[in-house]
Amino acid sequence: MGKMKIGVLGSTSGTDLQAVIDEIESGKLDAEISVVISNKENAFILERAAKHGLKALCIPSKGREREEYDRDIAAIMHENGVQLILLIGYMKFLSEWFVDKFRNKIMNIHPSLLPAFAGGMDLDVHQEILDHGVKVTGATLHFVDEGADTGPIIAQKCVQIAEDETKGTLKEKVQKAEQEIILRAIRLFAEGKLKVDGRKVKVTD
Repeated sequence: MGKMKIGVLGSTSGTDLQAVIDEIESGKLDAEISVVISNKENAFILERAAKHGLKALCIPSKGREREEYDRDIAAIMHENGVQLILLIGYMKFLSEWFVDKFRNKIMNIHPSLLPAFAGGMDLDVHQEILDHGVKVTGATLHFVDEGADTGPIIAQKCVQIAEDETKGTLKEKVQKAEQEIILRAIRLFAEGKLKVDGRKVKVTD
């Protein structure tokens, strides 16, 4: 069996992608990133991917129907033999058609302990967390379903919030947690050890 092929969708800088690239390049993760796609032309995730010789494509989404756009993305994923799709800072909701086509094969990382603070993105989430005065936050990796951050949870990791925390410092701390659980989950997925049972994701032997 060959290396598991990963497709990535992202709209921002793709910091978590760097962790996956580093793990693959160091030989610690037996997988390959087949294609990185962004809906934003100036997203640094594309430059990050290109620096490592990865296929990086910008497919603009502005003015397009969601499902029509997603069908184009799905075709590219299929052409590149993608077995697992990672959403890394992807600022776009997926169509029901796309979710159904890749059911339990799309992972999204969210910067909170879901179901708390669902639906927001990036620094907005961290600011909302700070505004609420909670003491502990974290990262959640989940399979994508038709809702906003509502899919079966694969893994979570807690992060303590300091008294003088800012949304910027909190983001850095949470991203480290994100990277840990993403790398572990990719390995488990590749080994066929993640089983979805209703709302629960079980790790099997």
